[in-house]
Amino acid sequence: MKRYFKIFMLLSWLAVSVVFLSSCEKYLDKSPDSTISGVDAYKNFTNFQGFTEELYHCVPDFSNAYWTNSWNWGEDEISSTSQDFHFVNKIDLGNFWGWQSEFDGWQGGWMDRSATSTDNDRFHKSLWPLCWYGISKANLGLANMDKLTDATTEERNLIKGQLLFFRGWFHFELMQYFGGLPYIDTLLPSDQRLTLPRLSYDQCADKAAADFKAAAELLPTNWDNTTAGKNTLGKNELRINKIMALSYLGKDLLWAGSPLMNSVSTGSTDYNKDYCKKAADALAEVLQLCESGEAPYKLLPFGKYSDNFYTTGQNWLMPGGTEAIFRSPYYNANSSNWGTSKQYTPKIIGESDIVFAPTANYVDYYGMANGLPIPDITKPDPVSGYDPEHPWKGRDPRFYNDIVYDGVKFVQGSTTDEANRYANLYGDGTINGRGSYRDPSTGSRTGYLLRKFIPITCNKYDDGYGYSHSLNVHIPYMRLAGVYLMYAEAVAEGYGSPSAAVSAYGKSAIDAVNVIRDRAGAGHVAAEFTGSLDAFMGELRRERAVELSFEGHRFNDLRRWLLLIKSPYTLKKTVYFDRAGTFSTTAPEDNEVKNLRESTILERHFTEKHYWLPLKTSDVTLYPSFYQNPGW
Repeated sequence: MKRYFKIFMLLSWLAVSVVFLSSCEKYLDKSPDSTISGVDAYKNFTNFQGFTEELYHCVPDFSNAYWTNSWNWGEDEISSTSQDFHFVNKIDLGNFWGWQSEFDGWQGGWMDRSATSTDNDRFHKSLWPLCWYGISKANLGLANMDKLTDATTEERNLIKGQLLFFRGWFHFELMQYFGGLPYIDTLLPSDQRLTLPRLSYDQCADKAAADFKAAAELLPTNWDNTTAGKNTLGKNELRINKIMALSYLGKDLLWAGSPLMNSVSTGSTDYNKDYCKKAADALAEVLQLCESGEAPYKLLPFGKYSDNFYTTGQNWLMPGGTEAIFRSPYYNANSSNWGTSKQYTPKIIGESDIVFAPTANYVDYYGMANGLPIPDITKPDPVSGYDPEHPWKGRDPRFYNDIVYDGVKFVQGSTTDEANRYANLYGDGTINGRGSYRDPSTGSRTGYLLRKFIPITCNKYDDGYGYSHSLNVHIPYMRLAGVYLMYAEAVAEGYGSPSAAVSAYGKSAIDAVNVIRDRAGAGHVAAEFTGSLDAFMGELRRERAVELSFEGHRFNDLRRWLLLIKSPYTLKKTVYFDRAGTFSTTAPEDNEVKNLRESTILERHFTEKHYWLPLKTSDVTLYPSFYQNPGW
């Protein structure tokens, strides 16, 4: 059974639970024989799964939602000045209203769009309306489980587990941006006034946790090993399973225990140890199942690290490999090579008018290969071995994988612009007045470029984003590396020590971080960071910044850690330097520079209100107990 719905009107955020969406035809114009009875839609696994499949299409692909895409809103990234409509620019200005379609004239964001649908169009995906619609649909399915009469116990569990997971996931995604909301776990009658109050964050988190936990108890670790799943072999990769449910159970509980969420729930700005311990238990179970081989997830080898984020030359194969745990469906094949892939290359050698560049201060988090951080990028550090006259030498291997720095060979093949074959990111980047890698309107404003999500051939000469290369860029919501780091945070804060471990799992917080560093070939957490919780947490936050860089986590991390409005996290910087000595084209990491310095591009002027996004005015005026977030 195929059912395609199109959202033509959102009367209110809760009314979506009682207003069905039209199909491609107007409802009253549909043919009489297309009507599906309320019993037939649920009577067997095939029909009910067809009903449930639409929930997957409520998950936005945030990395391919528009022609160019903004999803990094912390101090990690800055856009070129030629296009200022993306949400990251609005956040830089303190305009958090910009997530809403009413304030997004270009409709370039993925949080809210006036045209939203569960169809196959990436431009129709937005979080706010689809979460509420998805919650309504999940509740509708759960209310009709008794009609699933022609099904095995396994099939009933698969359906119910998916519905519970999505109900928890949609609530969680909204909560992390807006705080406590009404948790809708029943169908709402259409003939009654809306009265559901906003719950506290911990109350919402508890309800989401109950849904995730119940889903985990019902779902398999691998659909391929189920009788029902054998009918769809090769198409089960995105289907909700036990690992997804447990991972989000752990994330939900860790977020509830984090300083921001704990402060609004209890008044304390410390971590809530009880939530952290529960989170550690759930995440430890995930890691046990994965490391034992029971679940089909494992860290990709570093040589295939990019498979987490893009594939090329593989007939549009969805990225993620064995590491991606939760992803949206990939809408519109061939979309990311035309748009997303071009947003990291300066116009001097690319085809996009906008560039998203790593800030210099964020790149500083990439420490040395020995695992040590760099205290001050402008000063030599005998402990780590960092030398500001050779700032690219001896760095964490992920630095070379993720970042384009001065001298990196950008154009690999033939070119009519030989002078720009190698990244010219020194000084102002201009060569004989002919253009610039550092043009603020069409290039890097920071002295760095990002290559984590694209092959280096993504330029107009090598044509790495050409159709024939079938480049597919797709960033996961969650991958296994993130689970290791969430476990490290949860167990350390829950038990008050970086040496703590969930006994049934065995690995300590330190061990979990070192698993990620071992994969990259970086040094272990140094002894100076393992002796106290405070010292360890600073290094864990840096590790999380590096491993999960530019994947959309930083903004929410800074918020939940109560750091978003504090310096230096409010700064976005650029780096300047002069080339010195002999310029190497074969080993740019060895190049010498002089006069290395950083300068602030902008400072964000945030207050306490910026820890939460503002709700829609049209929604908070529906009834008194659905109130606006403080300060907005």
